[in-house]
Amino acid sequence: MHQITIKNKHIALTVLDYGAIIQKLVIKDKNGNPTNVVVGFEKPEEYLQNPMYLGACIGRYAGRITNGEFSLEGKKYSLHSEDGVHLHGGKIGFDKKLFTMDAVHEGENPSVKLSYLSADLEEGYPGNLAVSLTYKLIANELHIIHEATTDKTTIINLTNHSYFKLDEEPTVKHYELQLDTEGFIETDAKLLPTGKIVSVKNTQYDFLEAKKIKDIRLDSPFAIKPAKEFGGSAYSKISGIYMRVETNQPCLVIYTPPTTGSICFETQNYPDAPNHSHFPSSVLKPGEIYKNESVFRFSVQ
Repeated sequence: MHQITIKNKHIALTVLDYGAIIQKLVIKDKNGNPTNVVVGFEKPEEYLQNPMYLGACIGRYAGRITNGEFSLEGKKYSLHSEDGVHLHGGKIGFDKKLFTMDAVHEGENPSVKLSYLSADLEEGYPGNLAVSLTYKLIANELHIIHEATTDKTTIINLTNHSYFKLDEEPTVKHYELQLDTEGFIETDAKLLPTGKIVSVKNTQYDFLEAKKIKDIRLDSPFAIKPAKEFGGSAYSKISGIYMRVETNQPCLVIYTPPTTGSICFETQNYPDAPNHSHFPSSVLKPGEIYKNESVFRFSVQ
């Protein structure tokens, strides 16, 4: 494994080539104290056992696919599934792959670029998929840019799976969460989409105005406007750290695990989109470029 740290005067980012993992993201809290705002292991080799996908690139398809199968151009493809659910790219997804560190740039806007070539039918997905992932620091912002091309029509949905921890508290009940969405993607007992988009109004998922999470457990996909504008935010009054998320993706999966006192903001397409024709398309064809560009902006209040 290789590890690289890039930094400017606002942020320091440590990345591994294994899983393109974000190991550390250090900013300053309201008192000027350096604070690592992502959950992670101290030693790189500890990520070889990473069932929670801490900080990893998720692919080829983030989220769940019903029965581990989908049809494309008249052909059915079978994927690894457990209890009728294909999750986060399969048994050996991108989170367990060794990426190549192609370029590291220092200076005012430092960046690191990684790449991975996923072979045709790896984990059951068609096409040789060439993936590049760029982490870039601009002032107080972390930019995450996923790009990909294919030589055969395929499906794709990439995201980063960092667990953001804005203070040292054991829970996120006190975090103020805001989401720019009027609907959430309804899921069943297995967290598979039913195909319905349900209004957040008069439900526990209404975070149109910032409010404390309290005892609400979230493992929920929200439909957002894919305009690279405001998607959501989280704020800890204890540390004063405010995180704002912007993306060009149509979905924001919010996950608050029962442990770690953290929250995931997974910017991506809808889960199970290949099996719901009215969901935004996840199909990538030869000659096209897939791009997921997301910005995580930090400030103190």
